[in-house]
Amino acid sequence: MTEPIKTIGVLTSGGDAPGMNAAIRAVVRTAISKGLRVMGVRKGYNGLLSGDIYEMHSKDVSDIIQRGGTMLYTARCPEFTKEEGQLRGAQMCKVFGIEGLVVIGGDGSFKGAEKLANLGINTIGIPGTIDLDVACTDYTIGFDTAVNTAMDAINKIRDTSTSHERCSVIEVMGRNAGYIALWSAITSGAEETLIPEKENLAEEELIRTIVQNRHKGKRHNLIIVAEGVGRSAELAQKIEEVTGIETRATILGHLQRGGSPTALDRMHASMMGALAVELLKEGKSNRVIAHQNGKYVDYDINEALQMQKTIDDQMYKVCKMLSL
Repeated sequence: MTEPIKTIGVLTSGGDAPGMNAAIRAVVRTAISKGLRVMGVRKGYNGLLSGDIYEMHSKDVSDIIQRGGTMLYTARCPEFTKEEGQLRGAQMCKVFGIEGLVVIGGDGSFKGAEKLANLGINTIGIPGTIDLDVACTDYTIGFDTAVNTAMDAINKIRDTSTSHERCSVIEVMGRNAGYIALWSAITSGAEETLIPEKENLAEEELIRTIVQNRHKGKRHNLIIVAEGVGRSAELAQKIEEVTGIETRATILGHLQRGGSPTALDRMHASMMGALAVELLKEGKSNRVIAHQNGKYVDYDINEALQMQKTIDDQMYKVCKMLSL
């Protein structure tokens, strides 16, 4: 029989997301409660390669569940995409006695976890990304906080937009995914939504809609644009030039990554962190945790990475219908 693991590591990789600290906390305390030693890896795969690793205790994760960002920091690591870097990472795990590793991040982070699993390091992935773009799961840690942050900002912009009878073009995050934009549009009552997954209105058609809305008596227009569509400033300038309606572009940017995580993000992060340790304790490897149909499940990372995520057509139709 395979010897039970005694030491696990935990790292956060890729973009930070509110709730990552709650997941780290759950990993550390669940592991300690099961008699495991926990090593924290700072700065993601960069820290793994440089040996920026230290032992974590229960007190180290006190007073972090309500904090945004990640106490372990995060960084991009192009070196880890190459075989040489992956071999060094696996060797560094062995140097520090890490037999199992919890990786909190998105698809790119999971690709790294898969490589480590192939090199004999048990790995479990936890989906942590505000973009909700991990195909195998209905939910990713950080999404709820990001949407609430965006909605709150859009509500404030709407107030001043109405006061000045302006058109507002608001760009939210989502490089390749329009989930934040779609949810923000529905929850803030936007007049139009532009996302990368759908064919968007031509500029002329969009401008015609704005003019028609003004004739209907609407004193403001909110247009939500996903980062993957972009060109918000250019669009705002074109609208103002053609219509004469004062138009402002606002890019919310990394504002959406920060802030105290919502209850939903804290809950999912805590449950996923605990389950990750359970899987490692059982000797599982190369798995990613997902939340589907109200339950926590796990998939083979290879299978998860091959899945394709699409926008909910019904939600998109409702968004368009409610914007009339």
